[in-house]
Amino acid sequence: MKTKSLGILTIASLMMVAGNANANMLFDIYAGGTFGIGGYALYSDGEHDTYSSQSYGAVLGMDIPLFRIELEYNFINGDEVSANLGMVNAYFKLPTPVVKPYIGAGIGTTFSSKYEPENAPKIDIDDTMAYQGMLGITLDLPVIPFNVDVEGRVLYAPDMFQVANHDTDMLQYEGRVKLRYVF
Repeated sequence: MKTKSLGILTIASLMMVAGNANANMLFDIYAGGTFGIGGYALYSDGEHDTYSSQSYGAVLGMDIPLFRIELEYNFINGDEVSANLGMVNAYFKLPTPVVKPYIGAGIGTTFSSKYEPENAPKIDIDDTMAYQGMLGITLDLPVIPFNVDVEGRVLYAPDMFQVANHDTDMLQYEGRVKLRYVF
């Protein structure tokens, strides 16, 4: 191959990569907010109690044609537990045109969280590992720069705190809506 042809091929390739990100040629950067409603269960010594909860959050991520990677902040506001979580999530999505089903998983940690039962002393919760799984659909309308995700999510935090020398695990489940602005 001649040097001139190689140069033209290289420039053409660079122009294709440097194309508009909104055309999904390479990747999209996004930021958004989340809202969820559900419940959680606290498991200790073979017993469990169930409570209702809401969650609020923010996400910042990168959308690649088959995958999505994001950083997520969540605040879970429950009857006895209020938890702040920082998560890293990865998603696999099907490449359909407007409605895109996806499955995802995440790992992270709690920080500045509290267990506040009515008839017992308050317990501060810090640095507890948390894991989550998500299943949902993305509505990707081609004309507007917003994507809407509707998902079910399950979050598990083992050994979140101790009550009466027993480790307590938390299992939180919810339906969630996520609005993402694609830059």
